[in-house]
Amino acid sequence: MKKIVQIQSSTTSGARSAWRLQYAFLQAGIQSQIISLEEDYPLKDGINYLGKKERLVAKLNMRLQQRKLKKAEKKFGAFSIPGYANNIASHPAIQQADYIYVHWVMNGFLNINSFEQLAKTGKPVIFIMHDMWNITGGCHFNFTCDNYITSNCNNCQVFPTAPATANKQFMKKLNFYNRYNNIYFVSPSKWLQQCAQQSLLVKNKSVFYIPNVLSTSVFKPCDKKTARAILNLPENDIIVAFGAVSVTSPYKGWPYLAAALQKLKQQNLQGNISVLVFGSGYSKEMDDAIPFNTIFMGYLYDELSTVLVYNAADVFVVPSIGDNQPTVVQESLACGTPVVGFTTGGIPDMIDHKKNGYLAAYKNADDLVEGIKFCLSNNIRGYMLPQFQAKVTVQRHLDLFDFVNADKNTN
Repeated sequence: MKKIVQIQSSTTSGARSAWRLQYAFLQAGIQSQIISLEEDYPLKDGINYLGKKERLVAKLNMRLQQRKLKKAEKKFGAFSIPGYANNIASHPAIQQADYIYVHWVMNGFLNINSFEQLAKTGKPVIFIMHDMWNITGGCHFNFTCDNYITSNCNNCQVFPTAPATANKQFMKKLNFYNRYNNIYFVSPSKWLQQCAQQSLLVKNKSVFYIPNVLSTSVFKPCDKKTARAILNLPENDIIVAFGAVSVTSPYKGWPYLAAALQKLKQQNLQGNISVLVFGSGYSKEMDDAIPFNTIFMGYLYDELSTVLVYNAADVFVVPSIGDNQPTVVQESLACGTPVVGFTTGGIPDMIDHKKNGYLAAYKNADDLVEGIKFCLSNNIRGYMLPQFQAKVTVQRHLDLFDFVNADKNTN
């Protein structure tokens, strides 16, 4: 029987993809464990939580990294330069595994040396790319920079006064990738798969497209009136929902959503509109910018509350201008709520235009409004596309194992 170990910094909030894949593996009769740096509360079975020593190393690494990032241009988003990190190659779950999955392991958890220790075990090491870090000099999203394709990141927009920062890490990754034949990559979106196949770092490696998995036994439609009653939301309002975004985030496209809501107000649609915001607490700047009754749900700690929010909404808006496979899109569609989002990243993989949602032209607030209106006026229902069903996703992983085994016999 195949034995999997997945490595992830934590399994809460946006990092739930490893836990959801774990559940899908177990449902399919595949043995799987997770190694997590941060503890969940309550603790989950099947997860090996590391101790105080590993968390202390991560904390120290983050402090050192923050010093280096003082020279970074914040407008280009997150950049990770892991220095000191943990070596977990001798962990029993690693030693017992047939396949090692490496998810998002930043925040001081692992570094390139840690990856090499895993590769030295001779077991297949499969990197699940939740952003672009694996194929760049350190940025998590490239925006308009193509250095990861055309050069070795020696002219980094994030570090204009210290260009060697990105170049040094880029070359370290390149040397590591070139030394080992037991390294593979998985992208949850077709967009990132294409980026990886074009990149100087992994264009000669195998890159597979396998979406993140979601259980439709949890995320599913329920009665809208009941959901609104439980959440104490207006029963008869049109509810437009979105996951709370930081007004300063370079990825989440808040200015476009704010502009779209203003335009929506000017068009005087029939019926009262309420805007439902979840994911973080009250934001005065956001509240002032939204010209409708605004309800802040705060951070939702459990999946049941999240399911109720999606079901209570008439349409869900994702204004991201830089994203991989946004979990909120998949969750909303599974709950029957249509999604409006820009044609970028992995969003087009999940939305069948004008069928289960609306794909708006990139960075076009006017088209975002058209998408909201289209979904409302046509009573569009959300649904997950067939290729995102759990059994299909698990089969893609089984196909990956077959490829890896055949590749091992060839080398």
